[in-house]
Amino acid sequence: MRFLTDRLQAMPVWRWLAAGAAALWIAGSPAMAGDEPDLIFRRSTVFKFLTPNDKLATYGIDDPEVEGVACHFTVPEKGGVTGWLGLADQVSDISLACRQIGPIRFKSKFGQGDDIFRQRRSLFFKKMQIVRGCDTKRNVLVYMVYSDRLIEGSPKNSTSSVPIMPWGASDTIQKCGDFVSG
Repeated sequence: MRFLTDRLQAMPVWRWLAAGAAALWIAGSPAMAGDEPDLIFRRSTVFKFLTPNDKLATYGIDDPEVEGVACHFTVPEKGGVTGWLGLADQVSDISLACRQIGPIRFKSKFGQGDDIFRQRRSLFFKKMQIVRGCDTKRNVLVYMVYSDRLIEGSPKNSTSSVPIMPWGASDTIQKCGDFVSG
Protein backbone atom coordinates (compact mmCIF):
# COMPACT_ATOMS: atom_id res chain seq x y z
CA MET A 1 0.00 0.00 0.00
CA ARG A 2 2.88 2.33 0.82
CA PHE A 3 4.24 1.84 -2.70
CA LEU A 4 0.93 2.94 -4.25
CA THR A 5 0.68 6.00 -1.98
CA ASP A 6 4.24 7.07 -2.89
CA ARG A 7 3.50 6.63 -6.60
CA LEU A 8 0.32 8.72 -6.41
CA GLN A 9 2.07 11.52 -4.52
CA ALA A 10 4.87 11.58 -7.11
CA MET A 11 2.40 11.91 -10.01
CA PRO A 12 2.74 15.31 -11.78
CA VAL A 13 -0.15 17.76 -11.45
CA TRP A 14 -0.91 17.66 -15.18
CA ARG A 15 -1.62 13.94 -14.92
CA TRP A 16 -4.07 14.56 -12.07
CA LEU A 17 -5.80 17.22 -14.14
CA ALA A 18 -5.93 15.00 -17.21
CA ALA A 19 -7.28 12.07 -15.18
CA GLY A 20 -9.93 14.31 -13.60
CA ALA A 21 -11.00 15.72 -16.95
CA ALA A 22 -11.19 12.22 -18.44
CA ALA A 23 -13.30 11.03 -15.50
CA LEU A 24 -15.69 13.94 -15.97
CA TRP A 25 -15.91 13.25 -19.70
CA ILE A 26 -16.64 9.57 -19.13
CA ALA A 27 -19.15 10.25 -16.34
CA GLY A 28 -21.02 12.99 -18.18
CA SER A 29 -23.20 12.48 -21.19
CA PRO A 30 -22.68 14.50 -24.38
CA ALA A 31 -24.08 18.03 -24.22
CA MET A 32 -27.46 17.87 -25.88
CA ALA A 33 -30.09 20.47 -26.63
CA GLY A 34 -32.63 17.85 -27.68
CA ASP A 35 -33.06 14.10 -27.34
CA GLU A 36 -30.53 11.51 -28.42
CA PRO A 37 -30.52 11.15 -32.20
CA ASP A 38 -31.93 8.00 -33.80
CA LEU A 39 -29.33 6.00 -35.75
CA ILE A 40 -30.78 5.35 -39.22
CA PHE A 41 -27.82 3.43 -40.69
CA ARG A 42 -24.01 3.25 -40.96
CA ARG A 43 -21.76 2.45 -43.93
CA SER A 44 -18.08 1.56 -43.76
CA THR A 45 -15.78 3.83 -45.74
CA VAL A 46 -12.26 2.71 -44.74
CA PHE A 47 -11.34 -0.85 -43.83
CA LYS A 48 -9.28 -1.36 -40.64
CA PHE A 49 -7.79 -4.83 -40.12
CA LEU A 50 -8.27 -5.61 -36.40
CA THR A 51 -10.20 -2.57 -35.21
CA PRO A 52 -13.51 -0.93 -36.21
CA ASN A 53 -13.71 0.57 -39.69
CA ASP A 54 -14.15 4.27 -40.40
CA LYS A 55 -17.84 4.85 -41.14
CA LEU A 56 -20.44 7.35 -42.22
CA ALA A 57 -23.44 7.35 -39.87
CA THR A 58 -26.83 8.92 -40.60
CA TYR A 59 -28.99 10.04 -37.68
CA GLY A 60 -32.46 11.55 -37.36
CA ILE A 61 -33.71 14.08 -34.78
CA ASP A 62 -36.92 15.99 -34.22
CA ASP A 63 -36.78 19.72 -33.54
CA PRO A 64 -37.52 19.92 -29.81
CA GLU A 65 -39.36 23.28 -30.07
CA VAL A 66 -41.04 22.95 -33.48
CA GLU A 67 -43.44 20.05 -33.91
CA GLY A 68 -43.59 18.74 -37.47
CA VAL A 69 -39.91 19.21 -38.43
CA ALA A 70 -37.26 16.46 -38.56
CA CYS A 71 -33.60 16.76 -39.47
CA HIS A 72 -31.22 14.09 -40.69
CA PHE A 73 -27.45 14.49 -40.52
CA THR A 74 -24.56 12.35 -41.66
CA VAL A 75 -21.28 12.38 -39.74
CA PRO A 76 -18.00 10.57 -40.29
CA GLU A 77 -17.03 8.28 -37.41
CA LYS A 78 -13.38 7.33 -37.09
CA GLY A 79 -12.51 3.73 -36.47
CA GLY A 80 -9.21 2.31 -35.42
CA VAL A 81 -8.04 2.10 -31.83
CA THR A 82 -8.69 5.79 -31.04
CA GLY A 83 -12.20 5.66 -32.49
CA TRP A 84 -12.95 2.43 -30.66
CA LEU A 85 -11.83 3.96 -27.35
CA GLY A 86 -13.71 7.22 -28.02
CA LEU A 87 -10.51 9.27 -28.18
CA ALA A 88 -10.50 10.15 -31.89
CA ASP A 89 -10.80 13.77 -32.99
CA GLN A 90 -13.70 13.46 -35.44
CA VAL A 91 -13.60 15.48 -38.66
CA SER A 92 -16.01 18.35 -39.31
CA ASP A 93 -17.58 17.11 -42.54
CA ILE A 94 -21.26 16.97 -41.56
CA SER A 95 -24.22 17.13 -43.93
CA LEU A 96 -27.75 18.18 -42.96
CA ALA A 97 -31.26 17.91 -44.40
CA CYS A 98 -34.40 19.10 -42.59
CA ARG A 99 -38.00 18.60 -43.77
CA GLN A 100 -41.56 19.24 -42.73
CA ILE A 101 -43.03 15.87 -41.67
CA GLY A 102 -46.41 17.05 -40.37
CA PRO A 103 -48.32 20.18 -39.37
CA ILE A 104 -45.87 22.73 -37.96
CA ARG A 105 -46.67 23.88 -34.43
CA PHE A 106 -44.35 26.07 -32.37
CA LYS A 107 -44.12 24.94 -28.75
CA SER A 108 -42.54 28.16 -27.45
CA LYS A 109 -40.63 31.26 -28.50
CA PHE A 110 -37.03 30.74 -29.62
CA GLY A 111 -34.00 32.87 -30.40
CA GLN A 112 -32.30 33.17 -33.76
CA GLY A 113 -29.47 30.64 -33.79
CA ASP A 114 -30.70 28.59 -30.80
CA ASP A 115 -29.21 25.09 -30.53
CA ILE A 116 -31.53 22.21 -31.25
CA PHE A 117 -28.77 19.60 -30.88
CA ARG A 118 -25.16 19.45 -29.65
CA GLN A 119 -22.73 16.55 -29.65
CA ARG A 120 -19.08 16.19 -28.67
CA ARG A 121 -16.77 15.38 -31.60
CA SER A 122 -13.51 14.99 -29.67
CA LEU A 123 -12.35 14.16 -26.16
CA PHE A 124 -12.22 17.76 -24.94
CA PHE A 125 -12.62 20.74 -27.23
CA LYS A 126 -14.69 20.05 -30.35
CA LYS A 127 -18.47 19.89 -30.68
CA MET A 128 -21.03 19.71 -33.45
CA GLN A 129 -24.09 21.95 -33.22
CA ILE A 130 -27.35 22.16 -35.14
CA VAL A 131 -28.95 25.59 -34.76
CA ARG A 132 -32.30 27.00 -35.90
CA GLY A 133 -33.36 30.40 -37.15
CA CYS A 134 -36.35 31.96 -38.86
CA ASP A 135 -36.35 33.84 -42.17
CA THR A 136 -39.30 36.05 -41.23
CA LYS A 137 -39.63 37.60 -44.68
CA ARG A 138 -40.16 34.20 -46.36
CA ASN A 139 -41.69 32.31 -43.37
CA VAL A 140 -38.98 29.67 -43.59
CA LEU A 141 -37.18 27.83 -40.80
CA VAL A 142 -33.43 27.69 -41.44
CA TYR A 143 -31.18 25.04 -39.87
CA MET A 144 -27.38 25.06 -39.91
CA VAL A 145 -24.90 22.44 -38.71
CA TYR A 146 -21.29 23.31 -37.90
CA SER A 147 -18.51 22.25 -35.61
CA ASP A 148 -16.47 24.43 -33.35
CA ARG A 149 -13.36 24.04 -31.31
CA LEU A 150 -12.15 25.94 -28.27
CA ILE A 151 -9.09 27.32 -30.09
CA GLU A 152 -10.15 27.37 -33.73
CA GLY A 153 -13.42 26.46 -35.37
CA SER A 154 -14.11 24.94 -38.74
CA PRO A 155 -15.66 26.81 -41.64
CA LYS A 156 -17.26 23.54 -42.81
CA ASN A 157 -21.03 23.74 -42.45
CA SER A 158 -24.29 22.73 -44.04
CA THR A 159 -27.62 24.56 -44.21
CA SER A 160 -31.15 23.30 -44.77
CA SER A 161 -34.40 25.25 -44.93
CA VAL A 162 -37.98 24.23 -44.23
CA PRO A 163 -40.72 26.42 -45.75
CA ILE A 164 -43.76 26.42 -43.49
CA MET A 165 -46.54 24.97 -45.61
CA PRO A 166 -50.11 23.82 -44.87
CA TRP A 167 -50.44 20.14 -43.94
CA GLY A 168 -53.92 18.93 -44.80
CA ALA A 169 -57.06 20.86 -45.71
CA SER A 170 -57.77 22.40 -42.29
CA ASP A 171 -54.18 23.28 -41.30
CA THR A 172 -53.55 26.92 -40.48
CA ILE A 173 -50.11 28.20 -41.33
CA GLN A 174 -48.19 29.67 -38.41
CA LYS A 175 -45.66 32.45 -38.94
CA CYS A 176 -42.22 31.62 -37.52
CA GLY A 177 -41.60 35.34 -36.98
CA ASP A 178 -44.35 35.32 -34.32
CA PHE A 179 -42.26 32.90 -32.26
CA VAL A 180 -38.80 34.51 -32.54
CA SER A 181 -37.78 36.10 -29.27
CA GLY A 182 -35.70 39.25 -29.03
